[in-house]
Amino acid sequence: MKRCLSCEKTFEAAGWQCPHCGARPPQKDGIELFAPALAAQNDLYNPADYDALYAVEAGNFWFRARNALIVKFIRKYFPGSANFMEVGCGTGFVLAGLSRAFPALKLTGTEIFSEGLSFAAARMPANTELYQMDGRKIPFRAEFDLIGAFDCLEHIDEDEAVLAEINLALKPGGGVIFTVPQHPFMWSTEDDTAHHKRRYTRTELQEKMKRAGFDIVATTSFVTLLFPFMMVERLLAKRRKKQENLSAGLRLPKFINSAFACISSLEVFLLGLGLRFPFGGSRLVLGRKK
Repeated sequence: MKRCLSCEKTFEAAGWQCPHCGARPPQKDGIELFAPALAAQNDLYNPADYDALYAVEAGNFWFRARNALIVKFIRKYFPGSANFMEVGCGTGFVLAGLSRAFPALKLTGTEIFSEGLSFAAARMPANTELYQMDGRKIPFRAEFDLIGAFDCLEHIDEDEAVLAEINLALKPGGGVIFTVPQHPFMWSTEDDTAHHKRRYTRTELQEKMKRAGFDIVATTSFVTLLFPFMMVERLLAKRRKKQENLSAGLRLPKFINSAFACISSLEVFLLGLGLRFPFGGSRLVLGRKK
């Protein structure tokens, strides 16, 4: 069901004009803006980074390994999902990977910056639904089988409000899949550049999910085999001045990127076999709506 953010009533309709109060969200380039005041600028991200991220994501080992991990866990735990929404889809790199892996899955992407959605639209099939949206006020109720947020929640002060909204947007028994950066002691200038509000402790996200009405289905750390390299890099980053943009830390020499890609592929393979890591640079958590 759709939810009118003006009168808070739900409705079923082809378009977005509310039959109860007549309100209709504004559009830009054919995309509904559900939080237009936040579409161009806020403190969650730097919209100038989208262009640089779009250029490096497909070749960077970390983004490719994360996509492979997401696909593997969706296949294992939520194989029957018919529709999926991503909160904070950025340039659409994860959605594009899901489109290739699950051609029958109906995809919806949401992003607070309308600028990011223009990149996502270039990557996605024409039937993908894209919306500018604040995750703290989701315009859906009981609509989706599966919702994901990948390295998004750490940008939001009110992450528990987002989890509560995601729960309401899911059908009964629907699933969620999240990735977040882990370990507060790993904080560096790169987190400042990325506008992170936090790095999560090992159990923090699970506890917040339970309070929002989710049962935990599976959880593991990842970026574990590369964790020693990550620690060294973070220690060096703490001594550097703040980076000018997020993509600067993603540009690796080709031979290093290739080596890290091989190590990350081994890690994804081990996780697919059922191995779970107690520590690592990131955390993956899957849950189900009670």
